[in-house]
Amino acid sequence: MKRKILSWVLVVLWMALIFYLSHQPAIESNRLSTGITEKIVVMVEKVAPDIKFNMGRFNHIIRKSAHFFAYLVLGILMINGLSSSDIYGFKGIGLAILICILYAISDEVHQLFVTGRGGQVKDVMIDSAGAVIGILGYKWLSSIGRIYYRKVE
Repeated sequence: MKRKILSWVLVVLWMALIFYLSHQPAIESNRLSTGITEKIVVMVEKVAPDIKFNMGRFNHIIRKSAHFFAYLVLGILMINGLSSSDIYGFKGIGLAILICILYAISDEVHQLFVTGRGGQVKDVMIDSAGAVIGILGYKWLSSIGRIYYRKVE
């Protein structure tokens, strides 16, 4: 029962984090992603000083990657929550994907009401791809774990 509660608390907290980040006005959101981009560039330049970056383009890639990875984590948390609630197989996978896509759509609609932000279908697609990869990756890794533990016994 504790595992089930913890699983769903993590889903809700992650959704709240996504909502919080989406609620930032465009200037604040861009400042955050630009800061992250600059830190990544500094680290890469230490290893490969000859690389030149187009900061605007690289920042765009970082922003879209953040969408992908935020929903990849949401997908993992969602399928884990459903599994802890005894919802398995194609039903669990389908439900997890559906919930993540609906949340991605609601997130983009939410951004229509945030200063300087806008909802984009492309972001829903990126979010959905992240969620699907997270869900399928979780299922694949858990199936490998089951196979391994069967062999060990």
